[in-house]
Amino acid sequence: MRQLVRETQLNAGQLVLPLFARSGRKLRHPIAAMPGVFQLSPDELVREAARAHEAGVPAVLIFGIPDRKDARASGAYAANGIVQQAVRLLKKELPQLLVVTDICLCEYMEHGHCGLVQRDKDGARILNDPTLKLLARTAASHVQAGADIIAPSDMMDGRVRAIREELDRLGFTEIPIMAYAAKFASAFYGPFREAAESTPKFGDRRSYQMDPANAAEALREVALDIQEGADIVMVKPALAYLDIVQRVKEEFGYPTAAYAVSAEYSMVKAAAANGWIDERAVTLESLLSMRRAGADIIITYAAADVARWLKGS
Repeated sequence: MRQLVRETQLNAGQLVLPLFARSGRKLRHPIAAMPGVFQLSPDELVREAARAHEAGVPAVLIFGIPDRKDARASGAYAANGIVQQAVRLLKKELPQLLVVTDICLCEYMEHGHCGLVQRDKDGARILNDPTLKLLARTAASHVQAGADIIAPSDMMDGRVRAIREELDRLGFTEIPIMAYAAKFASAFYGPFREAAESTPKFGDRRSYQMDPANAAEALREVALDIQEGADIVMVKPALAYLDIVQRVKEEFGYPTAAYAVSAEYSMVKAAAANGWIDERAVTLESLLSMRRAGADIIITYAAADVARWLKGS
């Protein structure tokens, strides 16, 4: 009876599992701030993805951790970069799995920022327009490796258009772009900094990520990304921004993703480890709230566990 009248459904087919790739073989480097999450060599990443896919998770989101960083993020668009290696292996071993790749430069920059930096007597500033070329080049290299969906997360102005034009120029006209359209400068990213080894060496990212106080700005940012060619729009973080998820879905009607970020995952893990909460019940309830707000896609580090819980195993 309950299933017949239930207004909102959560199922494994709506989930995306983020994974962190780094070079090596048989490498599973634990991330202390995110229990159960690892930096993985490509062979281990395929195994992790296979287990999630078998549980019912249809897609993974790949982040890369390079061996070397530099001032132009050359590892991001290298033909044999770590993400490119992981994508090729995933598409070879798990051809039915949807592979989404994160497009950003922070993990590959020696300074940890998402764009090129110019230093002068007044300090340092992010160069928006010159960065667009590197982002487009990165996206193209991921698609050439076999990525199914491109997900730019950098928040540089105009990056969706730059990526769409470059992909179209190369003949990849049907590759969807899932834009981090409303990405807030949030304190909830803390554990991710350890996972991706991307903490800025100076300043912060507030000049290009959004003020958590601004809802109308979020709608403007989403509208711009749609105009530039985004096929899916994302709100990040999720749980503290459910009002934004709801407004984005109602305003635009576009496929909408919500990213349950690292601290959302880690806080549940920490509280559960202390016996304060039921990890399964709290995780399912929080993800259901994202669906209720209007999210069509949920990106969560708990995706494989959630898929198994929903199966009842």
